[in-house]
Amino acid sequence: MTHVDVFDPPMCCSSGVCGPSVDPLLAAFAADLRWLSEQGVDVARHNLAQDPDAFVGHPVVSALLQREGDACLPLVIVNGDILGKGAYPRRDALARAAGLVASASRAKPVIRLVSGGDAKPGSGCC
Repeated sequence: MTHVDVFDPPMCCSSGVCGPSVDPLLAAFAADLRWLSEQGVDVARHNLAQDPDAFVGHPVVSALLQREGDACLPLVIVNGDILGKGAYPRRDALARAAGLVASASRAKPVIRLVSGGDAKPGSGCC
């Protein structure tokens, strides 16, 4: 089974829709990860602000952070190999790395907007 690890930079949520402005690239990436999961790919996502132990405990991630700082984030690792760093890969690259053919999601993305930009973990914004 293919395993994808995503190591996100510190942020309040991974959906890209927190606060007053939506990050369409991050929202698309979240949909792409959902699509991968629907195809049977094991996906784990780690946020530096909420799960720092995952970064320290992964030797590749820890070494990159020491060498490059957080400029290497986001970092996407597929079956132990780095697929992308510093930017989120697109669905076609994720699909190729997982041995799949990219196709459109059947599910519509879930978007919740929060006024005031005061998104915090557990606030229900994401």
